[in-house]
Amino acid sequence: MSAIPKHRRPRRRATRVLAVAAGLATVGALAASLPASAGQDHPGGGSKGKHSRTVDVQLLSFNDFHGNLQPPAGSSGQVTERQADGSEKKIDAGGVEYLATSLRTARKGNPYSVTAAAGDLIGASPLLSGLFHDEPTVEAMNKLDLDVTSVGNHEFDEGAKELARMQNGGCHPKDGCFEKGKGGKEKKFEGADYPYLAANVTDEKTGKPILKPYWVWKHKGVKVGFIGVTLEGTPDIVSADGVKGLKFHDEIETVNKYAKILDKQGVKSIVTLIHEGGVSKSQTYNYDCDSPGAGDGISGPITTIAKGITPKVDALVTGHTHNAYVCTIPDPAGKPRMVTSASSFGKLYTDTTLTYDRKTKDIVRTSVRSANHVVSREQAKAPDMTSLISRWDKLAAPVADKAVGYVSGDIPGRGAGVPESPLGDLISDAQLAHAKSIDPEADLALMNPGGIRSDIVYKASGSEGDGVVTYGEAFTVQPFSNTVNLVDLTGAQLVTGLKQQVSGSNEASPKILQVSEGLTYTLDMTKTGADRVVADSIKLNGKAIDPAATYRVAMNSFLAGGGDGFAELGKGTKPVVGSDDLKAFNDYLTANSSADKPIAPPKADRITIVK
Repeated sequence: MSAIPKHRRPRRRATRVLAVAAGLATVGALAASLPASAGQDHPGGGSKGKHSRTVDVQLLSFNDFHGNLQPPAGSSGQVTERQADGSEKKIDAGGVEYLATSLRTARKGNPYSVTAAAGDLIGASPLLSGLFHDEPTVEAMNKLDLDVTSVGNHEFDEGAKELARMQNGGCHPKDGCFEKGKGGKEKKFEGADYPYLAANVTDEKTGKPILKPYWVWKHKGVKVGFIGVTLEGTPDIVSADGVKGLKFHDEIETVNKYAKILDKQGVKSIVTLIHEGGVSKSQTYNYDCDSPGAGDGISGPITTIAKGITPKVDALVTGHTHNAYVCTIPDPAGKPRMVTSASSFGKLYTDTTLTYDRKTKDIVRTSVRSANHVVSREQAKAPDMTSLISRWDKLAAPVADKAVGYVSGDIPGRGAGVPESPLGDLISDAQLAHAKSIDPEADLALMNPGGIRSDIVYKASGSEGDGVVTYGEAFTVQPFSNTVNLVDLTGAQLVTGLKQQVSGSNEASPKILQVSEGLTYTLDMTKTGADRVVADSIKLNGKAIDPAATYRVAMNSFLAGGGDGFAELGKGTKPVVGSDDLKAFNDYLTANSSADKPIAPPKADRITIVK
């Protein structure tokens, strides 16, 4: 099942060579969140020239792009910047036309430059990419000269075979080829020029990694190894079909294993690309993550993982949490090591300077510098990316531009920044309405927050007019093709399910379900674990939940399968499968809104939060 990238065109730097077994370069360590310097021979290694002992390697990185070729809309397309006076400023950012320009500009004057990503480049994508199974995004990553990426959980949304197609190319097994080439013949998808790394994902039958575990970047005698892993908990947040036949292994054990292998091969400089991350203590991308002490500005799974990964690894490029940080977290030997993340959707990129010692073949940790930079929309667009978007947009337009509903204002979802979002309420109401059309006895609906990928924005994104919701915009919100399922749950099970929002695997990073109209309760964040859900406050249409009663509950197929740590919701009985969730959402918008009577943003007052 191993997929090997086929390099079909000259690369930006002709000296790049794929390692036979794959490999990973390490950019190591830290120093502070100072701007990265130009890639040149390091002063400490003597004068410039071929006899210099040290050389600066530029590592450009990003994560969680999620097929956002066009600039993300609303708050999903903004970053918050801390100003010198302590105030905060919102900046519009992202879009592959600008990301390409940013990366190409950053590379100038840096002869030793490598570009890497930490997973979720595809999956949960807006319609422009998602409609074509993310082929446009892979093409864009080829054009902007991505060198290597780890897999993320969303790379498995359509299963291992589809991921292998992303690597190797070929037309989609059901939808075929999307474009015509010369002579009207089908134009075959070429696949990724860069390797996808999946060191901790193995085939259940063979026990071997399904993709390359590592890759080595080589340039003029400099070698940096890259090890790529996704979070071990991927099966908990991806549909069962997407991970069927696969095993996901411990991140620390896997990285340490392949770091030893690289070390034995003479590759002493190692970078880990890991699709797991942390939670920033500040919403500003340029805050000091090492204040008051090293790594104090970040919490979450990556802190434990970083402290357990072997000192052989010099730096960690992370993702998954969509947070922005540049931190130094001590390795097991107590030495500082750089850990970075560049938010999501191509709004930021990280520029890290790694000083490579030609004698030791290792990174000089004390010389590592790193900083996140905004992918500003005030810079020039990359013409080749504009052409790419235009080409695919023409194919998508007949579907994307269709009006499905009307709103009277912005309806925040992904960008709401609060446990209960207005868009979450709207989607839950839509799913309950769909469920009632199947079974009038349906009582309530629950929606996982991770399934809401964007906001509904009042301002027109094209020529459709303000307040018009297009199919493409709705697709961006719900791109997973889940079905709306109905199951029976006892009141006791329902209460347990709600408590799992803040306990078990969700205790450290709560996943607050969005709820349909009529379901209310109090969430007391001053408490810990399951106690945060105040059980006697849970009511349906004003009546307390009866533990012994049976409730007909609607939820998407992902939740109905126990996804996101909601094992209790996966125990429902008498299942009925409805239409896909996007159709349910669109049908609700169409039935409940018009140009004269648009839907107003819900108040998001169903969950009472105590802080």
